[in-house]
Amino acid sequence: MIAIQAPLITPPVNPKDKNLLRPLSELGKPKYQGGGISFLRRTEYISSDTARARSEAASKSTPKSPGPKLRKPVDTSKDDPINVLRAVVKGFDIANPEDAYTGPDSNENVKGLDPTPAELEAWNEPKHPLKSSLKPIDFYPILPDLDAGTDAGDYMVAKFSTNPTHVANKHDTRVDVGLLRPIDDEAMLAEYSAKIAAHEADPTRTPHPGGAPFNYNFFLPTDEASAINLRKKLDVYDPDRDNPDLYTAKNRDGKEVFRLERQRTYETGRATAQDPNHAYKEIAIALHDPELDVITQDGVHDADDPPQQRLEKGAYYYPIMQKIQLKPHRSKNLAQLGGASRFIDEDDDKRVDAWDVTVDDLDDNEKAKRSSHRAELLGEEEDAADDES
Repeated sequence: MIAIQAPLITPPVNPKDKNLLRPLSELGKPKYQGGGISFLRRTEYISSDTARARSEAASKSTPKSPGPKLRKPVDTSKDDPINVLRAVVKGFDIANPEDAYTGPDSNENVKGLDPTPAELEAWNEPKHPLKSSLKPIDFYPILPDLDAGTDAGDYMVAKFSTNPTHVANKHDTRVDVGLLRPIDDEAMLAEYSAKIAAHEADPTRTPHPGGAPFNYNFFLPTDEASAINLRKKLDVYDPDRDNPDLYTAKNRDGKEVFRLERQRTYETGRATAQDPNHAYKEIAIALHDPELDVITQDGVHDADDPPQQRLEKGAYYYPIMQKIQLKPHRSKNLAQLGGASRFIDEDDDKRVDAWDVTVDDLDDNEKAKRSSHRAELLGEEEDAADDES
């Protein structure tokens, strides 16, 4: 048996074999050169002189950030009510220079601001704000339609959420003379009145509830021919409006009438109402040109015999006081499914299935209401109040 024992004195390692004795953590790493290098060599930037030199170099290379922008002084005189009025008058003076007031200010007249050359050029040569190549082909003055007032003096826009008729491939002309009849619901009106009272008591916390959420029954003429005759009857300038043959049905008393049948019940989906103090915040505009308005329901008028016109050329505006969205009423379906509904449809013995409509001239009360709205548009009421004072 042979024993193997390491020598007591380790022989020196050949320099060529030293790399073989390096630990695994140092394999692949370059051999550092040591000796003669102070450890402070890499931290000499802490010297005060070096730090100052570095900060000066950095300040020269980095651009200075601009200071806070100073706000331009606001000319508060522009918000003065008189200056605002002058700016409004200036627009009318540009459009109608022959009527411009040039005298001293008084209680009746205020002189407008002097228009700039750019404003005059913009009026004489109007340009589209986005497409400068477009050119206007016609102009319409904006005017009120004094003879188209209602009892309330304004209009309501109703939009159906779904098609109100079964006609899908074309416009159903019966809808143009349809009738919306509100359904009385005392509980609903009481709740709405409570919301209005809460809003008036604390407008900051309680928002305005909007328009009254009525339910409506919708009625339409029985056929398209009845709708055409009803439109002729409503047109005060149609030469055949007084023809009794326009009526298409008779009531129980034998009187000639237009019969409108109930289609279905609608409820208010969304409703928005305008502030009565800002009645003209939202308006509808209708363009009217007597030279182009020659087509009627039954054909085209002869060029030598144009229809009688009550309006001159203009863009006529109509105030919109309320907008509502009508959606089909589904209270009966919910009741059949066992669900509770706040809206209760009319009882069968109270429900109206058809309306017999006749067209008559305005009575004295209706004429008085429309005259008051007309005087308000013309400013005659203010003039009368000033005369009395």
